[in-house]
Amino acid sequence: MNKLLIAAIAGTLATTSVFVSADAFAATSTESSAAKAKRPAPARRLIKRSPKAEAAAAAKVDPIPEGAVKWSCKDGTAFYLKGDMKRDAIVTVNWAKKDYRLPRQDTTTGADRFHDSASGMDLVVIPTKAMLFSDKDSSRLADECMTPDMAAGGAAPTQSDALIKKAE
Repeated sequence: MNKLLIAAIAGTLATTSVFVSADAFAATSTESSAAKAKRPAPARRLIKRSPKAEAAAAAKVDPIPEGAVKWSCKDGTAFYLKGDMKRDAIVTVNWAKKDYRLPRQDTTTGADRFHDSASGMDLVVIPTKAMLFSDKDSSRLADECMTPDMAAGGAAPTQSDALIKKAE
């Protein structure tokens, strides 16, 4: 009889512990999801730049070259050009706060073309307008660009314009 009594008590404890542990597990699952909902999101870490890093970032922006002429384009874009297009073999174009040195290319059409294969920048100037292209993504960056003199009715300061005047 002692064995029967011990077996009954063990069975009761085992059954009770199964129900209690299932309830406890369910309670911790709901508490953990509720606790997660109440917990604030972890704070994002701010990265502070050193003064050297800020100076380096500022140094990447090229200033507009002194003596450069602004070419205003359609769609409100603009670039600055430094150099004499009638005689210089290399001109400097400041586009998107960066300087590009573009060497002159020979053409058969009479247009002035300055192209740098390393940067992919390509400037084509005809007497009525200038166009700026990028070879990297085959896009036209700026179109129908003019100097203030051209907007007033003058011609572009190109080599072809100088040749036309000499022929007359």
